Amino acid sequence: MGKRRSRKASKATAPPKKLKLDTAFDCPFCNHTGSVECSIDLKHRIAVASCGVCNERYCTVANALTEPVDVYSEWIDACERANEGVVVRRGYADETDDF
Repeated sequence: MGKRRSRKASKATAPPKKLKLDTAFDCPFCNHTGSVECSIDLKHRIAVASCGVCNERYCTVANALTEPVDVYSEWIDACERANEGVVVRRGYADETDDF
C-alpha cells in the first residue's frame, strides 16, 4: 500500500508578485505631481524626462537596462549637483534687521 499525500505537499505556491515602478513623477522645478514623464529611445540610445507643465527637460544616455525611474533619479542627482554650494536666502526678517 502507498502512503497518503499530505495536503501541504500537493499545493503549489504562486511566485511573488513583482512591484511596479512609477512612470509619472513630480517636477523638481514647478513641484506639480505626476507631471514628469520619461521616454526612452533605445534605437538612438537617448532617454528624456520632461515636465508637461513647465516644459523643463533632461536628456541622458540610455541602455537596455534603463527604466523611467532611472532617468528621473539621474535628473534629480543632476539638479542636486548644480545646486551644490548655492546659498538659499529666504525672505524672512531677522530680529537684527531694521526696516
